[in-house]
Amino acid sequence: MARDQRIAKDGIEEKVLLIRRISKKTTGGNYISFSTLVVVGDKKGRVGLGVGRGLEVPQAIKKGISRARKHMINVPVYESTVPHDIKTKFKAASIILYPAPKGAGLKVGSVVRSILSLAGITNASGKILGSRNQINNAYAVMKALRQLKPRPAVKKNNHT
Repeated sequence: MARDQRIAKDGIEEKVLLIRRISKKTTGGNYISFSTLVVVGDKKGRVGLGVGRGLEVPQAIKKGISRARKHMINVPVYESTVPHDIKTKFKAASIILYPAPKGAGLKVGSVVRSILSLAGITNASGKILGSRNQINNAYAVMKALRQLKPRPAVKKNNHT
């Protein structure tokens, strides 16, 4: 699924999730361009998503990375999982994310696994419903991550 993964100098990982070749018929022949879906994250609670389009693949990837870095969000992480259940919808894509116990891993499919891992979430369970379009699914995940609320830290009482 992930075609290319790099770690930048500032510690932010970049991962290309999707490369699409777009061909348009014109009177002079075919007009070919490329579209890329890129996710960036630092595995410490910050993640961003970007779509880049260009006449060449490297140009489209570069545009996607710059858009993803510009639109990074902070994700509340509670003990390496999501703080609470979340269900959200973006266009035709619906997504459900559940917290998972330590050691369960990421039991989600498609682009969700890459986005959550770059956000620093290592244990989560979830389901994608309604759409197989990876771009819409990725935007649904980002919408769900934006709606997460931080969980208050549990204070331990020491009875002596």
